[in-house]
Amino acid sequence: MHDTDQKVPVVSKALLGSFILVTSLFALWGFANDITNPLVRAFKEVFPGLTNAQSSWVQGAFYGGYATMAIPAALFIRRFSYKAGILLGLALYATGALLFIPAAVTKQFVWFPISLYVLTFGLAFLETTANPYILALGDEKTATRRLNLAQAFNPIGSLIGMFVASKFILAKLWVTDFRNAEMAAHPEYNDLLPSVVDAKIAAAREAFAAANPAQFIGNQTHDLNVIRNPYAAIGIVVLIFFVMFLVKKMPVLKDDGGSIHPWDTAKQLFSIPRWWSGVIAQMFYVAAQITCWTYVIHYAMTNVGMSMDVAQNYNIAAMALFLISRFICTFLLKYFSPGHLLMTLSVVAIGLMLGVIFLQNYTGLLCLIGVSGCMSLMFPTIYGIALDGMGQEAKLASAGLVFAIVGGAWMPLVMGGIIDHPDFDLGFVKLTSVSMSFVLPLISFVVTALYGYLTFKIFRPASELTRK
Repeated sequence: MHDTDQKVPVVSKALLGSFILVTSLFALWGFANDITNPLVRAFKEVFPGLTNAQSSWVQGAFYGGYATMAIPAALFIRRFSYKAGILLGLALYATGALLFIPAAVTKQFVWFPISLYVLTFGLAFLETTANPYILALGDEKTATRRLNLAQAFNPIGSLIGMFVASKFILAKLWVTDFRNAEMAAHPEYNDLLPSVVDAKIAAAREAFAAANPAQFIGNQTHDLNVIRNPYAAIGIVVLIFFVMFLVKKMPVLKDDGGSIHPWDTAKQLFSIPRWWSGVIAQMFYVAAQITCWTYVIHYAMTNVGMSMDVAQNYNIAAMALFLISRFICTFLLKYFSPGHLLMTLSVVAIGLMLGVIFLQNYTGLLCLIGVSGCMSLMFPTIYGIALDGMGQEAKLASAGLVFAIVGGAWMPLVMGGIIDHPDFDLGFVKLTSVSMSFVLPLISFVVTALYGYLTFKIFRPASELTRK
């Protein structure tokens, strides 16, 4: 037990107001992350002929925006200030969200990923700024606990985003009504494999579009407007936060602003194994998180036979578990080292993921939900371990960890390609393509378990060494 940590406040009273305001940003980008995940499946049904791999460009664009802007954001913040980075991030977030209005008018899929690409320029600025700002907003001994506490509000935004996606997008889409009507009209579908039913409904929807083009276009317009409206609303909310930060006087930290020496800093960072291996671990973790949440709907529809809107409810359950577990893990960090907890929860996640892959039924779906309880600790803990003791180099070091979010761009694309593949016969077991695709997040948890082990046994963060 770390007695010295318990004597130091996680957040001092003098900094509490700024901590609360910056923590609100975690909820804002959580909302954007998790209202977007269900769109991968929704767009596949709204646009006839779109493959799983093509619809996964929603995630490719979303997390590709992080990769594009993470390092420029760090350089901007290093040159100016944390507050300037937050303001620019909020402006870009609002712009991308409001671009959904003209995107819906075009009725062209390509404009939606482009809008999300711009939106995540803003999220890259916010995450590159808020994470190291929270770490620096108090005593170094409680930095990881402070970041875990702030990150605990991220799933609150995520839950709101999932709820909006479930109740105000998926449940109101014409394609959802069409699927439900097809299921009611063909009771024999209940005796078929869910993947076969999926293909039959997709064929029926394309036949309807060919036979009734004007009516289909009207229905498609309705669905795109349904998708557009929450993004337009959050764009306005983000502009309100922009004004709040504009008028709020934020504390100036000792590393706020200053000269830029990116190459010298980069060389220094790559000489620290705890940091560069943390970037790799973060890339694989984010890939696992995004794919587990994005493809919950695919898993529930294909392996269990649920409708899209009902399947989204299990996504909400996963996020609720994630939120509860985040607070529990923040408490446990008072008594256990971050590396030890990271390793332990990664091993549990590996076991659950094996159930997801091989059970291929409702129990497998519950295993997939359970993985969220393990994931709750991972992002802020990897972040805190990798940035521990960075000081002046925290901003560029943070950019590397935000760049690692690119894992959320490439893995969904690969998983979408696997899902488009026919089912896999491994000899001893036959796996649906959806089940097989979860081998990728399984590999990711092996990587995070290894990073936790290395941290626990070898790297030993500087803040832990000072406790001895």
